[in-house]
Amino acid sequence: MAKPVVDGLERKLEGQARVLRLNVLDDVGGELALHYSVRSVPTFVLLNSTGEVVLRQTGMPDRDAIETAVEELLK
Repeated sequence: MAKPVVDGLERKLEGQARVLRLNVLDDVGGELALHYSVRSVPTFVLLNSTGEVVLRQTGMPDRDAIETAVEELLK
C-alpha cells in the first residue's frame, strides 16, 4: 500500500515540502485530477514553486526518487 510510503515522505519532508492527499472523488480532488491528468490511483505529482509538474509517479511511490526531486528543487 502507498499510505505508509506517503506517511514517511510527509514526516521526512516536513518543513521542506507540503504533502497533500486528495480524494479524486470529491469536488476539489476531482478538479485537480482532471487538471493534472490523473488516470489511476495512487498518483503522486510533485510541483515546483510555480505549479509546474516536475515529477509524476503512478502506482507505488518511489520514495528515494521523490526525496531526490525535492532536494533538487530546494537547491
